[in-house]
Amino acid sequence: MSDIVKGRPADRPALRRSLSVWQAVGLSVALMAPSMAATINPQQTASAAGRAVPLAFLLSGAGVLLVAYGFVRLCQYYRHAGSVYAFVGATLGPRAGVVAGIGLLGTYTFYAVVTSSAAGTLGTAFLTHAGIWPNPPSWGPFVLTGVALLGAWLLAVVPARRGTSTLLVVEGATIAVILVVTVVIAVRLIAGSAPGGGRFTLDVFTYTSGTGLSGVFLGAVFGFLSFAGFEAAATLGEETRDPRRDIPRAILGTALFGGVYFVVVTAVEMMAFGSDAAAFHESSSLLGDLGSRFVGSWVGDVISAGAAVSAFGCCLACVVGGSRLLFALGRDVREGRGIGRTSARGTPAVAATVVTGTAVLIIVACAVLFGATAADTFAWAGSIGTLILLVIYLLTTVGAILLLFVRGRMRVPRWQLVVPLGALALLGYTVYVTVIPYPSAGPARWFPVVAAAVPAAAVVIVLAAPAYARRVGEKLAVAGGEE
Repeated sequence: MSDIVKGRPADRPALRRSLSVWQAVGLSVALMAPSMAATINPQQTASAAGRAVPLAFLLSGAGVLLVAYGFVRLCQYYRHAGSVYAFVGATLGPRAGVVAGIGLLGTYTFYAVVTSSAAGTLGTAFLTHAGIWPNPPSWGPFVLTGVALLGAWLLAVVPARRGTSTLLVVEGATIAVILVVTVVIAVRLIAGSAPGGGRFTLDVFTYTSGTGLSGVFLGAVFGFLSFAGFEAAATLGEETRDPRRDIPRAILGTALFGGVYFVVVTAVEMMAFGSDAAAFHESSSLLGDLGSRFVGSWVGDVISAGAAVSAFGCCLACVVGGSRLLFALGRDVREGRGIGRTSARGTPAVAATVVTGTAVLIIVACAVLFGATAADTFAWAGSIGTLILLVIYLLTTVGAILLLFVRGRMRVPRWQLVVPLGALALLGYTVYVTVIPYPSAGPARWFPVVAAAVPAAAVVIVLAAPAYARRVGEKLAVAGGEE
């Protein structure tokens, strides 16, 4: 074997290529957490789109496919554990790459807070309803939140093959339960035997004069956020057996599955609730409530438990994805030491510990300094992480345009330029409606500030350490695109 393996020095810290395309799919699906998103996100979409929630998700699904185009093309050219760190760094320059990498690392870390908090909240609700923990204290959900983070850390430091297999199993089982319940509800709607007078109707794909088409597009913004994480497989570019084939397939397949899944499930949800809009908005578990009404009371417990498992799987995906990003950043700084070191098992154990520990510190700070509950840490960290993620998607899409249509590194039809341009328009609009009008009251006024602080800190780092940026450029020059 040569001292140079696919353009990389043989003594450079490297991850093991042992993952299949299905294990890459497992990471993306787990981080997108479709079972959890279908339970809690449609209420936000309905506040803007009214009954046209499925139409809003259809539009957002189309938008996600536009964004996925850039990731698919970049993954066909580059294979790197740093994901957007490598993509943006190789196309827009090493300084921009470091900013993008730190930004996505911040998103994954905040999402670890989101999903562990969701696991704690949903898990506590399940234990209470089942009579196992009848009167939990207000801090009770934080106990299960800690358990979720500990479990995610343990699975992240063992070989990724096991971790990603676990992600696929837990999320797949939860989705299977949801799909079974969805089919049962749909059959009863079509047969006219649904409780509460619900009926099968395609009116849920049309908007009313009260909401207008603009309301549907605003609702599509919340639908777009439900897909966040579909690109997580890109962080496994150095661990899959055939990354230039498997990673694009995993990303595109996850985006396509999410689009069909969200449209179908939300359509059934809206039809099943019928004209009872208040019950829809006030439901803490849409699918759990519908399962109890249409199938039996025990189904609500099953879905609540499944949603908690889904949240844990998503937490694990956040830690796995974040640790790969931090490993890639550290490897180019420390040359195989510290966070850039792999364990004897071939996984970035130190980086996984740092990501998990940071998530714990964020939760403790929110609880101690601001009196936050687990529900608060879920909402706060989710808002901050998503704002950062939208900016990262913008940078990645610009990088794809430069690679394909300015530098011409890959042969693609020129007409395909309309795809990333459409993605830029969608992302720019999403950022605009998320920040404008600026929230002036409550904790929400701090979300844009904290979100902006993460890339701002990254900018300070690259400006204060120009030698690091030069080393990053040198590493990326031999790490991607060359055989």
